[in-house]
Amino acid sequence: MRLSRGGAKKRPYYKIVVADERAPRDGKYLEQIGTYNPLLGKDDPDRVKLNEDRARYWVGVGAQPSDRVARFLDAAGIQERAARNNPQKAEPGEKAKERAEERASKAAEAEEAAKAAAEAPAEEAPTEEAAADEAPSEDAAAEDAPAEGEGAAAEAAETADGAEEAAGEEKAEG
Repeated sequence: MRLSRGGAKKRPYYKIVVADERAPRDGKYLEQIGTYNPLLGKDDPDRVKLNEDRARYWVGVGAQPSDRVARFLDAAGIQERAARNNPQKAEPGEKAKERAEERASKAAEAEEAAKAAAEAPAEEAPTEEAAADEAPSEDAAAEDAPAEGEGAAAEAAETADGAEEAAGEEKAEG
């Protein structure tokens, strides 16, 4: 019992058929017992149509359903399908494991550094006060720096205008 594909390109439509295992997928079959249209919604009753009497007969005779047909038979209550479990499927690959180990080691190093930094300031509290005394002089220097930067930006704009004028004169001459 398997699916036999029909329909146009990119528009699949399947017949649920009973066929000899040696026959081609879309080739000769013994009997058609239903249809499957994957383009319809999952809640649509016309998505899977199955002649349950004939399906029961073929299962009783010993026909082996494919995975997809076994799902349909299980949903119809004709044949119980055992749940499949592959615990290795969700397991990450070797490279992913290596990256996870690297991240874990970097996180551990960062935590150790944070603990060391948290312990060190408690011992070095007087040096922070000294650094606070020096900070205002740095702030004054920082306030002067943007003023100088603005002057540099104005000079750069003037030179750019001069370059455009020079290029325009060359084109006029050429």
